[in-house]
Amino acid sequence: MATTRPKTAPRLATALVFLPMVAVVAMLTLLTLLVSPGRADESLQHFLSSTAPGELIQGADAYGNAEGNPPLVPVLSGGKAVGYAYLNTDFTSAVGYSGKPIRILVGIDAGGVIRGIKLVEHKEPIVLIGIPQEKVVAALNSLIGKDLGQVAAGREQIPQVDIVSGATVTVLVMSDSVVRSAVKLIRSGRLGQMGVDAAGAAAAPAMIVDTAVSGISDWNTLVGDGSVRSLRLTVGEVTKAFADAGQTQAAERPETGDPTDRFIDLYVAPVSVPAIGRSLLGDAGYDRLEKKLKPGQQAIIVAGEGAYSFKGSGYVRGGIFDRIELMQDGQGVRFRDRNHTRLGDLAAEGAPHLREIALFTVPEEFSLDLSEPWELQLLVQRSYGSRDKATLPFDLGYTLPARYLKAAPVKAVQPALPTVKPAQETVQPAATGLSEQGSPDQEPLWVKIWKMNTFKIGVTVVALLVLTAIFFFQNWLVSRPRLFAWVRRGYLLFTLVWLGWYANAQLSVVNVLTFVNSLVTGFSWEFFLAAPLIFILWAAVAAGLLFWGRGPFCGWLCPFGALQELTNNVAQWLKVPQVKLPFGLHERLWPVKYMIFLGLFGLSLYSVALAETYAEVEPFKTAIILKFARGWPFVVFALLLLGTGLFIERFYCRYLCPLGAALAIPGRIRMFEWLKRYPECGSPCQRCAKECPVQAIHPEGEINVNECIYCMHCQELYHDDHRCPHMIQVRLKREKFEALSSPATRGKGPAKPPVITHKGVSVATSQQDTNATG
Repeated sequence: MATTRPKTAPRLATALVFLPMVAVVAMLTLLTLLVSPGRADESLQHFLSSTAPGELIQGADAYGNAEGNPPLVPVLSGGKAVGYAYLNTDFTSAVGYSGKPIRILVGIDAGGVIRGIKLVEHKEPIVLIGIPQEKVVAALNSLIGKDLGQVAAGREQIPQVDIVSGATVTVLVMSDSVVRSAVKLIRSGRLGQMGVDAAGAAAAPAMIVDTAVSGISDWNTLVGDGSVRSLRLTVGEVTKAFADAGQTQAAERPETGDPTDRFIDLYVAPVSVPAIGRSLLGDAGYDRLEKKLKPGQQAIIVAGEGAYSFKGSGYVRGGIFDRIELMQDGQGVRFRDRNHTRLGDLAAEGAPHLREIALFTVPEEFSLDLSEPWELQLLVQRSYGSRDKATLPFDLGYTLPARYLKAAPVKAVQPALPTVKPAQETVQPAATGLSEQGSPDQEPLWVKIWKMNTFKIGVTVVALLVLTAIFFFQNWLVSRPRLFAWVRRGYLLFTLVWLGWYANAQLSVVNVLTFVNSLVTGFSWEFFLAAPLIFILWAAVAAGLLFWGRGPFCGWLCPFGALQELTNNVAQWLKVPQVKLPFGLHERLWPVKYMIFLGLFGLSLYSVALAETYAEVEPFKTAIILKFARGWPFVVFALLLLGTGLFIERFYCRYLCPLGAALAIPGRIRMFEWLKRYPECGSPCQRCAKECPVQAIHPEGEINVNECIYCMHCQELYHDDHRCPHMIQVRLKREKFEALSSPATRGKGPAKPPVITHKGVSVATSQQDTNATG
């Protein structure tokens, strides 16, 4: 047995080290295959060159020549046009969370019926990694066969696709862009009779908002004359709508048990119309709004009461209000947190106290013509099962009452520029956009988010104060090894369960890449303050770098690191053999994580979205955020790293973690040295180096702060007079002195030296033996 062990251990160590390395290479290769390289040519003709005509319209065999601008290409069958092909982004915006356009080829016939859809380009990370693209395409294909001519004419509601759990916003962006672009194309008159109707309507006399209309109206008057429009739904009505739509599972999950309960009372009004704005905001509120709006920019109030919130929680996580959409002429826009100001009450006399009142400034890129009909679409979402969700749209139409309008001056109509709307030049002159901070009595959005998370913030701050106390009083604590062991394991358990699995406060290298990118593209504190726990943890990590280096985060505040250490503790308790790599090999594996980080950093300079995709080398999302509820390749990768960590403690932290590498670089600037050493450490004593859980101590005795996770095991040894050779010498000298100085031996000559045993070895306290100890 003694002869085979030296041969087996190196083989096991080699296998344990290189198997995860191969897994990392395989994961990066997989991500490379999933990510499509950027293409310079993004034209309709380019995408049609790789798409068969039959994919867009069944039975088609050829394409005709592109017509008009935006381009429209006839799709031919036997030389006869059977429909048209176009690119959605030529007609409308379709930007997802990646910040890049989602490009979709659409086949449509002359009657406005969608005949085919093909997703040809996107950079959405959630689809690239984690959610099969087939599921998204299948949801999008539910639009095939829909008659959007009826939608363009206002005779039918906009069709909705099935929501894909985990990619809700991405699917909504895709489907909405297809619908909007089709409706815009139909109303342009390029497909047939629908265009004639639209053209005829366009020939009507142009109207603009009459800013001279004044007077303050009470709530009942505003609601009665249509200045304020409402949508009122009960829980039973919404349940019936889901049942009629075939969503039986959602219909079985009502918000309340009583179908007569109020689901939502939704109100909307354009407050950039002076008379309406002064009535609802008051004179002071309207004056502030008028000063903030840019020329031609509009603002609306949306208010609600009931079991359903029109705000939802999406705007808290991603800054977007995904339950409402402003629509006009087939085009739509969703509001973001920068467009939003929360109001407490409405100024109109007799106005009810409503739970949610929001003032939205319409984004400048969306030209809302208040003289034409528009609508606010409410997306009602119901969850069923663990991750499934059904969505139905309810439209709240708005037409500005005639008393607020007047005929546009003839001189304002420019025949040569029919797309210019005179109303956009006369409604709100000289103004700048209203922000969260624009009004002193309105709190910024990030403040509201922090108030909503008061409990989590309080627990996190207390936990950080406790950790600070552990570090400042570390000498007292580590001198009591049993107590320190329970404190450390208890804190790691808190980090894993509460910070990680419950609060999802897992820092990531993506945070570093995003921060650096924001410094280049335009820094905004509000963006980072929108995630309170992440912001607090990063502030604590930044302070910790000055005092202790990267150790406080890597060793105490990283949920995945805690998971590795706790599972390794269990493995040691179960007598799983621990593998210690030769220091030479260990030292050469250190740079791997730095190379991974530098690769991701360089990639982020080209594309942050692409860098986020490759940052899946971190198993944090799989093991902590999604709790292993993910595709099998990601789960296998995470489990492989954890499995290796059962034999090599904190294997991932040591060799692969790009976040640890990112923190180690600035960690070199720490101002204090809290880890104490003796002159004998490293020469001749090697005990700390051999017992360091992550092998962060060189054989010469020096602690590598780039690799140290501040577990303080070496400090336990530093104070232990039964394990540290230096402290054993000190203890033996002390005991000898106490023995010689005791009254029982005073005056009786030299006392017989006591014999102290250390791990079964008798140690005499003579001067010669004392010098030889250690």
